[in-house]
Amino acid sequence: MAGELSFTGVFPILVTPFDGREEIDLASFARVVRFMADIGVDGVTILGVLGESNRLGDGEREQLIRTAVSAAAGRIPVIVGTSHKGTLATRHLSQAAQSLGAAAVMVTPSREPVPGEGKILEFFRQVAAGISIPIVVQDHPASTEVHMPVPLLTRLVNEIPSVGCIKEEAPPTPQKITALVQAMSGSGRNVPVLTGLGALYGMFDLERGSGGFMTGFAFPEVLVAVVREVRRGRMDAAWDLYRRFLPLIVFEQQPGVGIRKEIYRMRGMIQSARVRHPGADCSPGAAEQLRALLERILPGQDITRPLDV
Repeated sequence: MAGELSFTGVFPILVTPFDGREEIDLASFARVVRFMADIGVDGVTILGVLGESNRLGDGEREQLIRTAVSAAAGRIPVIVGTSHKGTLATRHLSQAAQSLGAAAVMVTPSREPVPGEGKILEFFRQVAAGISIPIVVQDHPASTEVHMPVPLLTRLVNEIPSVGCIKEEAPPTPQKITALVQAMSGSGRNVPVLTGLGALYGMFDLERGSGGFMTGFAFPEVLVAVVREVRRGRMDAAWDLYRRFLPLIVFEQQPGVGIRKEIYRMRGMIQSARVRHPGADCSPGAAEQLRALLERILPGQDITRPLDV
């Protein structure tokens, strides 16, 4: 039931561009999606934390989904974040995403005053019952304050056929990915595990069984190359790429989305790096450090074009 979408490879989480008045910039958003398709990613994910989904209205969400699906033009699947504090609201958002052409939805539970694994299972069951497209289960306690242990994640995979992937972002991720892979192997059903957290632990996660990346690193063609080298068994080459870009991965991973949006702007994908209030834009000092870092890593390269890695 999880569909034909393989959930292996690279699925960048996209920013939501705004203009100087903080209105959504659909032309830039379409340009981002087309750029991602051109560099050979396996799909894109929109309306996640990086996409400032908690600062968007329902009408804006619909516009963004329509724009992404249209810009993708069938070349790559579009996965839509539909998480909400309410179960019915999450189900409705997921149904809306499916009706607008989403290939899958990404969902994470919210913290409850009286937490319980039973509620989380019910949450995903009810969402799944309302749609026919796959669900990516996002395990990201830093943003949700919800901790999903391996046995619970394994139950979700085994008891809800539409769960097609787990996006693992609960450190230490290498250890948890190993535990997940082993648990699924012994339980009867396996789904891919994708790495998040800006690819911070990327190579360590790939070594432990991750099937690729679903994250917002602003040079996803690097991640595509890393996954390609791992699949070829060229681990030294994969490690060389990871080491080369690790300073940028670390710098990007600072709190907020301002730095990543500034890179998108520098790459020519979006017109403005504005972060919607109360989020903070990239500071002048951080922007200066970013330019110096990019010159060290990519001296003289035109970063508005896909990197040849």
